[in-house]
Order: sequence, then C-alpha cells, then structure tokens
Amino acid sequence: MANLLEIWVTVFTFDTLRYLFGAGLVSLVLFGLCPGFSRARRIQARKPQVVDYLREVGYSLLTTGVYATVALVTIRLERAGVLLVYDDWRDYGWVYGAVSLPALLVLHDAYFYWVHRAMHHRWLFRRFHLVHHRSRTPTPWAAYAFAPGEAFLMALFVPAVTWFLPVHEVVMFVFLAIMILRNAMGHSGVEFHPHWWVDSPLDCLTSVVHHDLHHQRARGNYGLYFTWWDRWMGTEFADYKARFRQAVRPSLAEPELTV
Repeated sequence: MANLLEIWVTVFTFDTLRYLFGAGLVSLVLFGLCPGFSRARRIQARKPQVVDYLREVGYSLLTTGVYATVALVTIRLERAGVLLVYDDWRDYGWVYGAVSLPALLVLHDAYFYWVHRAMHHRWLFRRFHLVHHRSRTPTPWAAYAFAPGEAFLMALFVPAVTWFLPVHEVVMFVFLAIMILRNAMGHSGVEFHPHWWVDSPLDCLTSVVHHDLHHQRARGNYGLYFTWWDRWMGTEFADYKARFRQAVRPSLAEPELTV
C-alpha cells in the first residue's frame, strides 16, 4: 500500500508540474512577454473572469489525480510486460524511436477526435464533457479542466497505445510535453499562427481559432493536432478560415510573435 501511494504521489506530482509548466509557459509568453501581440490577436471580445481561472485550475488538478490513479494500473501492466514501454534504444533502434513520435501524435489525434466527438452525444455530454465546455472563453489553464469521467478516457490512451506500439521512455516524455503545450496553446484564446497559415500546407495542423470555435459553438472542430478528421468527416465549421483571417487581420502590419 505504501508503495502504491508513493507511485501515485510521484505521478501526480509529475503530471501536475507538467500542467503548470505548459499552461504557465504559454501564459507567460502571450500575456507577460507579448501583451500587445496578444491583445491584437485575441479571438473573443469577452475576457475570462477570475472564477473561470479558479475553476479551470481546480478541475485540472483533479484531472492529474485521475491520471495518477490510472498510472497505478498502467505501471503494473508495464512491469508485467503487457505494455510495450522500453528504456534501451538498442531494442528497436534509433530510426524506429524517431518514427514512433509522429506515429504517437497521429494515433492520439485519431483517438482524441473520436472520443471527443462521442462525448458530444447528448447523454454523454452532461456526464463527461460539460465541465470542459464551461470554459466558453478558454484560457491556457483549461488544458486539463475535465470532469473525472473525461479525464479517465483521456488517460486511457497511453496504456491503449503501448499495448501494441513499443514506445521508448524518452519518446513518451517528449510526446507528453508536446501534448500539454499544444493543449495549452489551443486554449489560449490568442491566435499566434501567422496570417498565411490556412492558405499553406501547414493548414493540416489546427490553429487556436480552430479549437476556440469549438468552445464557442460546441458541435464541430473536434480535432486536437490535425484538421484531417474534421475535414474527412465534415465536422469542420464552414467559416473556420474566414474566422481565422478575421482574428489575424488587425496585426497583419505587425511582426510575427517573437520572444
């Protein structure tokens, strides 16, 4: 029991620090170091209130607690050899290790899209996803603001994917870092992508406007990293690109975001 508690506290501390670092870094850059840029690129006229920040942080800490609880089973399965997490690069080679990171991102995006879309079913929404959508004007601190049920579903991805895909510990660490940073950026309410983004091949990657519209309207724009699934399934808002151009238009004459 003492060992389980120690593991839980360790994982909870790691995930909480990861959340605080990701949301804190995005907030520092956008609102501390580049306030003028952020004012010009703000997507919504409405601004979040103190109560919104408190709710988002509170539920995010609850989420890291759920993550730590799921990790108890995940670590047990890993030690039993059921999950394919390894620590020696020679097991699969450097090339595989490098390729496994984008593979993780693509698989996670697919998992997120379908689980996220399913949670918008009327019966599931109130039980799993309503808490997150209380952030109509999200902030970086909303990155993990989930109800316990949603947090559990999000946590299942790691044991599910490592059941069939070998992942090096370093690759997993980098993946988790990308996940929280991208999540915090997507909830920042400030469009930091350059004005030509949606007219370039990089448009396959979601912008901040893409996810912000989801928080404003709920049904549509379900993707996390990529726009593929929304476009394949016809769930991307028809005016997404127009709203993106509207968000970046005030700062077209200004330099791009620099720190």
